[in-house]
Amino acid sequence: MNPQTLFYIIIGILVVSFLIDKWLDALNARHFNDPLPQEINDVYDADAYEKSQRYKKEKYRFGVITAMISFVATLIFLFLDGFALVDAWARMFTDQPILVALIFFGILLFASDLLSTPFSYYHTFVIEEKYGFNKTNTTTFLLDKVKGWAMMAIVGGSLLALIIWLYNTTGTYFWLYAWGVITIFTVFMNLFYARLIVPIFNKQIPLEEGSLRTKIEAYAKKVDFSLSHIFVIDGSKRSTKANAYFSGFGSEKRVTLYDTLINDLEEDEIVAVLAHEVGHYKKNHILYNLLVSILLTGFTLWIFSLCIESEVLSQALGVPNASFHIGLVAFALLYSPISEITGLFMNKLSRKFEYQADNFASKTYNGGSLINALKKLSKNSLSNLTPHPTYVFVHYSHPTLLNRFRNLKQA
Repeated sequence: MNPQTLFYIIIGILVVSFLIDKWLDALNARHFNDPLPQEINDVYDADAYEKSQRYKKEKYRFGVITAMISFVATLIFLFLDGFALVDAWARMFTDQPILVALIFFGILLFASDLLSTPFSYYHTFVIEEKYGFNKTNTTTFLLDKVKGWAMMAIVGGSLLALIIWLYNTTGTYFWLYAWGVITIFTVFMNLFYARLIVPIFNKQIPLEEGSLRTKIEAYAKKVDFSLSHIFVIDGSKRSTKANAYFSGFGSEKRVTLYDTLINDLEEDEIVAVLAHEVGHYKKNHILYNLLVSILLTGFTLWIFSLCIESEVLSQALGVPNASFHIGLVAFALLYSPISEITGLFMNKLSRKFEYQADNFASKTYNGGSLINALKKLSKNSLSNLTPHPTYVFVHYSHPTLLNRFRNLKQA
């Protein structure tokens, strides 16, 4: 294929993807003012619902502006052979392939994050602040950025360097070795993310002795769930929004509760939320998600291995000779439609798992307490309770509150 033809295919993919995404956003926005379904019309009173409407509309307008700027900047970068320019800059420092790739991606990621920082700052300190969600300060905001860059450089850089080394030394079947490395890394992160990464950004302390811990331990014993690691994370350091999550497996499994969750919910509601998380574990959702992720990674690497040697990929982005890092960028752009399709499948699977976890919580603890918890969490985060079904199908990894309510009532 002619490199110029491939270049315009990439441009076409970006344009179509942008238009579809903005159409879905607009479709969803047209339903912001829909009346609340009867089953969940007690989530908001009149004032709170009006506030949620303003919040949704302001986020929507800001999202359109930032997406448009990002889209136009990307097109300009492509038409000005920006990738070729960054590649040339990287080669000014060295001609060693691994170092060139690390410098290349380092420049791109740092520049991209730097340009997006003002928008992120505005979202945090203007929009989130305006609606009472933001609890962070400028120092924490900037420290998070620096820590994120350091993590990307150390962890991401090491992984990329190893994959490029495998490509240069193992030849045709490099994708199998790369797949193995990424699989080991993925399993390791699933096991030790909460122990190694979370503490860099947040404090985690064991849940103190008291009635809540007693109820949690009693529930865990009831469902034969070995649970010795129950932690509270200082989510209120950054936001009033609440959350809880389950991580790890085997001896490393743990439940983490945001301190905001403990403040917002009654104890029975917290245990119901935890029962939902236990349901994910009991139903093997964590292992299923891990397996699907590993298989998709292998499929992607195999497709990548079939075309990485083609100079057309690099030439499409203005670089005359084939190179791993330029080929990777071109492939990622061309592969994005397939990623969107697999994303639809993963979201559908995730929503199915959420229903199953809800049903588990309802059968083993209390469906009513879970419904109350979901309603409170939706209210406190000013959630959109009337999203368009198409938008939900494409973007939601969790069912809507209304659908979860109806499912729990039938459980």
